[in-house]
Amino acid sequence: MAEGLIEHRSYARVGLLGNPSDVYFGRTISFSLSNFWATVVLRPSDELVITPHPKHDLVNFSSLDHLVNRLQSEGYYGGVRLLMAICKVFYNYCREHKISLHQRKFALSYDTNIPRQAGLSGSSAIVSAALNCLLDFYKVRDQIKVEIRPNLVLSAEKELGIVAGLQDRVAQIYGGLVYMEFSQEHMDKLGHGIYTPMDINLLPPLHLVYAENPSDSGKVHSTVKQRWLDGDKFIITTMAEVADLALHGKTAILEKNYSKLAELMNRNFDLRRSMFGDDVIGDLNIKMVEAARKVGAASKFTGSGGAVIVFCPNGQSQVKLLEEECQKAGFIVEPVKIAQSNLSRG
Repeated sequence: MAEGLIEHRSYARVGLLGNPSDVYFGRTISFSLSNFWATVVLRPSDELVITPHPKHDLVNFSSLDHLVNRLQSEGYYGGVRLLMAICKVFYNYCREHKISLHQRKFALSYDTNIPRQAGLSGSSAIVSAALNCLLDFYKVRDQIKVEIRPNLVLSAEKELGIVAGLQDRVAQIYGGLVYMEFSQEHMDKLGHGIYTPMDINLLPPLHLVYAENPSDSGKVHSTVKQRWLDGDKFIITTMAEVADLALHGKTAILEKNYSKLAELMNRNFDLRRSMFGDDVIGDLNIKMVEAARKVGAASKFTGSGGAVIVFCPNGQSQVKLLEEECQKAGFIVEPVKIAQSNLSRG
């Protein structure tokens, strides 16, 4: 590695159970998925430079047709704005908390292989990796507590109008498997949840199912958040039940009660479907869940849609059936690789 060069990798994330996140003061179990990642590289430089990605920050097109097709498949934004936002949030946090920063400059660049629109938190992976680079470049890792770092990542994304919660950022900053409690009491008192790392070896083999082109998934705007804020009894009680799934899931994982885990995963999706409705969830997402259920496997979204996490309690023969079913439906199946915890590095 070149002298002074700092490189950090942040993985995709999977919401295993719960998923109401801090927005609904819920509980969740998530893990970082080492099948996919974003990498950010910081190089000392004479000027402060945010380097555009040759593919994701494209500004040169072969034709108008090329430009329009690119926007329809990838959207308007790449990662440059994410890197700029975390630089701003990091700087402001340090200034507010009297953390002194040296005056040396740097160039930031990024790369990612996380599938877009697959509910795997690709944006926050870029921001998390960039934050880790900044912590090391300025040597302030010991001055910004690990519990606070997900809040900084979230603040950077909120700067850009990205609607998100803490869950994904916690999974990516902490790494590994994490149980999170976002009770209103904790959030009001601490400004963050209570995060409990768990042993990744407690989990059974899991599989990821996703579509190569998820662009037709759930286009209808959800009213669930507004209904929750308005005190809708059905939404409030159902969200509380979804949060309880994570609590029961923690026990099931610790006891290696995998039949219970399968039951909770299926229940998680069913409750989500009852709240959001099929128009919001989207036909493609429902087909992914049903492909797994057709062969008796348990499945739920990894996030808000675009990919599903699948558990085959009957082992390899069931995995084979899952692969066949997904091939027929045009979905990709991959064995899940869970990333190790990041906590050992501080």
